[in-house]
Amino acid sequence: MEVLVPFDAQDPNSRLAPVLTPEERRAFAAEMLGDVLDALAATDADPTVLATGPVECPVPVAVDDRPLTAAVNARLDAAEAPLAVVMADLALATPVALERLFGTVGDVVLAPGRGGGTNALVVRHPEFRVDYHGASVRDHRETAAEVGASTAEVDSFRLATDVDDPADLVEVLLHSEGRAARWLADAGFELVTGDGRVRTEREG
Repeated sequence: MEVLVPFDAQDPNSRLAPVLTPEERRAFAAEMLGDVLDALAATDADPTVLATGPVECPVPVAVDDRPLTAAVNARLDAAEAPLAVVMADLALATPVALERLFGTVGDVVLAPGRGGGTNALVVRHPEFRVDYHGASVRDHRETAAEVGASTAEVDSFRLATDVDDPADLVEVLLHSEGRAARWLADAGFELVTGDGRVRTEREG
């Protein structure tokens, strides 16, 4: 399965700005990308990082500085086989979750994210194109219906959890032992309990 992993090499994870500096956000984003690539490496996937600028990583990198929708659709235009898209901020992704995604039958297979996004998908229909604006998972369902594509959805906590906001760091520290979790621990983030909800604090 050919897999695109979109990655913002310039200003990633801007909503983490309240807790991370721009340099820290770039470093943390690179670790999350590493987690996704590690999980993909344990599957039969053939990944390419679709980046807005140069990236050092162990898989091929295609640089395309267009907005995400245009960049992904350009690859769909050229695709001759099924194509998957897996976002680079899925720090909890595992080989098992990804294999479920790739193995699910359907012309378009969606892994919804919290809040209406599309965190991963598989496209097997030649006319389907993505649109990552707004409530993209709803739009992708509608687009699939318009082109006559069958759809399926993968209900997965690990694929639904994209790390966008400071509150999402809790999930990384709770449910991962990967690169991103180690980076957060080294940067002084720790879990705090006692008021009914788990949250993070940063030492220093």
